[in-house]
Amino acid sequence: MARRRAGPRAAPRAAPRGEDFSFVSPLVKYLLFFFNLLFWVISMVMVAVGIYARLMKHAEAAMACLAVDPAILLIVVGVLMFLITFCGCIGSLRENICLLQTFSVCLTVVFLLQLAAGVLGFVFSDKARGKVSEIIDNAIVHYRDDLDLQNLIDFGQKEFSCCGGISYKDWSQNMYFNCTADNPSRERCSVPYSCCLQAADQAVINTMCGRGMQAMSYLEASEFIHTNGCIDRLVNWIHSNLFLLGGVALGLAIPQLVGILLSQILISQIRDQIKLQLYNRQHQADPWY
Repeated sequence: MARRRAGPRAAPRAAPRGEDFSFVSPLVKYLLFFFNLLFWVISMVMVAVGIYARLMKHAEAAMACLAVDPAILLIVVGVLMFLITFCGCIGSLRENICLLQTFSVCLTVVFLLQLAAGVLGFVFSDKARGKVSEIIDNAIVHYRDDLDLQNLIDFGQKEFSCCGGISYKDWSQNMYFNCTADNPSRERCSVPYSCCLQAADQAVINTMCGRGMQAMSYLEASEFIHTNGCIDRLVNWIHSNLFLLGGVALGLAIPQLVGILLSQILISQIRDQIKLQLYNRQHQADPWY
């Protein structure tokens, strides 16, 4: 009996495209994840330090200088950074378009606000100077109420070799340094030690060196303390370090732009992957596919 000739074998059906292919690049995905994870950890440290510094202060002192409290500023910036980077971390890891869009939009808004603040500060320099003067005056009023604020002011006055906002007599706005005759404070008519001229070989700092300086004329006081205000010194420092400030601004802008770019690339890849999956589902039941 003749054997029946076997027909040609059917070629194995190819696996639908998309089962072993992905538009989502692992490099982009995990680069964005670790990028956000780094700033996420930094934000938690900032919040922890801010809360610790806040709890270590007296409640009355903290409420009195709320607007200029460095701890509050640290907490606010840390919380905002935590929320934004949280969206970036989880969005990239889970390939969630909604979270990635939230991260990208928030980062774009922050970048535009920083850019607008810089432009407005340059265009309206007089108003910006007035606002800085207002902040410094408020800080002088609460100098003894907040240890962190006190250390910050002392650091600024020593670094810029200045005293007060416009002049050393601005310290009369503080209730302890007020130069009126009815002020019972032992620091009446004085200025903080950070205003004093320090000798290069001085080993021990005389914290009482500013006593009675407000009662002296500019010429007399200039022999013992810095009489120029910190606002003019700050303006001169900014003009002398424009390249440095530009580098700092660029250093702040680059991570934000990188985060926006990576998130948009990943969103585009996820959308392409979703389209591919939908295409495969539509053609899986097609016998001619």
